[in-house]
Amino acid sequence: MKGKIDMKENKQILKHCPNFYKILNFEYLEDDKLSEKLLDVYQTFVFKVDIKNNQEVAKLEQLDSILCKYIDDYFFRKELKTEMKKIKVRKDEDILTAIVNWIIRVFDNYEVGYTRNIYFSRWI
Repeated sequence: MKGKIDMKENKQILKHCPNFYKILNFEYLEDDKLSEKLLDVYQTFVFKVDIKNNQEVAKLEQLDSILCKYIDDYFFRKELKTEMKKIKVRKDEDILTAIVNWIIRVFDNYEVGYTRNIYFSRWI
């Protein structure tokens, strides 16, 4: 009976992650350890979320869309890779939560900066 409950909860959680399979199937370069770690963080966080906690579900939805942006947007991927090298986690803080909060913070800062800058493609 316990297995069925877990499977049902997993299905409910995945309803909040429309990009789940796209993210997990992302093919990154073999030496791209950061992408590998980000996908691990994402997958761990997805199945750690308490479906009854609205704040956690909202954070999960945010992380899902952010990692989809990471896959689709070269400039954001480059920015996140740079910023992830600066992360600091306090001893009393949950590492997974700290990383997810940092990713969200980087995304928010990127969005603010991106709306200020307009990128033009240059045709040669």
